[in-house]
Amino acid sequence: MKTIKQTINEFISDYPIEEKLAPREELLFLDIETTGFTARSSFLYLIGCSYFADGNWQTIQWFAQDYSEETQILTAFFDFASKYKYLVHFNGNNFDLPYLAQKCRMLNISYDLESFEGIDIYRRITPYKYFLKLPNCKQKSIEHFLGIHREDRYTGGELVSVYHDYVQAPTEEAEHSLLLHNQDDLYGMLLILPILSYHDLFRESVHARRVQSESFRDINGITRRELLIELSLPCNLPREITVSSHGCFFRGEGDHAVLKVPVFEEEMKYFYANYKNYYYLPEEDVALHKSVATFVDADHRIPATAETCYTRKASSYLPQWDIIFEPFFKRDYRSKELFFELTDEFKTDREAFHQYATYILHVMASTY
Repeated sequence: MKTIKQTINEFISDYPIEEKLAPREELLFLDIETTGFTARSSFLYLIGCSYFADGNWQTIQWFAQDYSEETQILTAFFDFASKYKYLVHFNGNNFDLPYLAQKCRMLNISYDLESFEGIDIYRRITPYKYFLKLPNCKQKSIEHFLGIHREDRYTGGELVSVYHDYVQAPTEEAEHSLLLHNQDDLYGMLLILPILSYHDLFRESVHARRVQSESFRDINGITRRELLIELSLPCNLPREITVSSHGCFFRGEGDHAVLKVPVFEEEMKYFYANYKNYYYLPEEDVALHKSVATFVDADHRIPATAETCYTRKASSYLPQWDIIFEPFFKRDYRSKELFFELTDEFKTDREAFHQYATYILHVMASTY
């Protein structure tokens, strides 16, 4: 077994690790290299970690120089990791951790992965893949999204044959390639931490700094209105993103953003809950409670149904896709589109705008 330690001298990231994740000294970043996907039919040849010590980020790698050294690198890793509280990885929940557990069971090595609190970067960012317009959530794709360049020339799969050849005939060039790929994955995990800002964006509330209504002409030349909400974000986005969904538009960069939401100026219907207590007046196209409708001539009223038990109101409305604000309005009974009235009271309620903007962002992200 060979142990390699290095200090990372040029790590630069403005992601607030201690505020959003944990104290740096309690974090251990993990990445493993294997010759296959299952522990029973492949070999574990490299375990790499990055950690913060003596004022710098550092890496340590345990390299199996032949197949028989799996036990040694596993034991060395668990001895080293025992003093850390958080295990940070990229898709480790699906691969690294199950692989290590299975390999330990095969080799009768005691292990305790449950003692760590896991932070899976992949799992945290995957729900927002399409929101960020990522082709996939591979680490290299995220690095490319953030403008990060890596040095290694091989993928993990391509290095399998390199390792098998190395075991038969070790060379410095092969060893360098094997170690470099793992080092770049470790370094890359540190560099891509700002991607978690997009995860943080949906964990906390945004704040509406300024709200105004604007008019514009659509592609058909029809004048329409939209609500323009200037936002303060709970995190610092490392790259500008623009998203359009459900007729809404979001542009975010740094710690501020703009959200545009269509305003609908039309007549909508409010449907009463218990239609059996109402009469419907066909000539007026409105429902009245029976306590009031009894004064209406019987020839001009009929028992209301769920579809006719409504009152109509012409006003300005904002869209919602769940019942967040009440009373809620619809265009007709079977419509799935929901709206609430943009009242004078709502216009002056800043907390309501905080809530609404946060809700719209979640709707836009869950669309994909």
